[in-house]
Amino acid sequence: MVLTDSAMFNSGFLRLIHHIDLWWFYRINGQWTSPFLDGLMPFLREAEFWLPFYLFLLVFALVNFSRKGYWWCLGLILTAIISDLVSSDLIKQNIFRLRPCQDPSLTGIVRLLVSYCPRSSSFTSSHACNHFSVAMFIYLTMGHTSKWWTLVFVWAFLISYAQVYVGVHYPTDVTAGALLGSLIGWGTGRQFNKQFGLPGIYNPKS
Repeated sequence: MVLTDSAMFNSGFLRLIHHIDLWWFYRINGQWTSPFLDGLMPFLREAEFWLPFYLFLLVFALVNFSRKGYWWCLGLILTAIISDLVSSDLIKQNIFRLRPCQDPSLTGIVRLLVSYCPRSSSFTSSHACNHFSVAMFIYLTMGHTSKWWTLVFVWAFLISYAQVYVGVHYPTDVTAGALLGSLIGWGTGRQFNKQFGLPGIYNPKS
């Protein structure tokens, strides 16, 4: 299926959704900006920027939950792999949408703040899907240990927002990715709690 202006936005409803999408995109990418955010947002979307956080998660789980911490780390990694497979290899291979930075009709309008514009489908955002799946998994499995784990959703949101800010995704791309990722993380998180469960969560096998 090809998702383009001419192919899929002929109906009034889809055209309305597309106009709303463009309205939000123009504001996030072109109006609600600043030199500080222009410098920060490209880094927020890079995995290398968050390596200290990823390392902290692994160390925290292994130090505090010993053997179950190893299973937690495996669950986290599997969650990220599943979400990437669903978004990148399943959805993007069957639904193609031009990215805003690739759309000829938006030439001269889009501010591209990264060194290249990917040619893969814009729908859904794999960044949003991957990070919201991980955020949901973390929250469901570790949320009982501290209220601060709720902030992982802020972390996932900032990365998703950055995708629109730098010009490589539309808001609906990241919204759909976030919803899909949250559903995947909810499934893997519940399964982990059922099979293992970290201290403080009921484990039917214990």
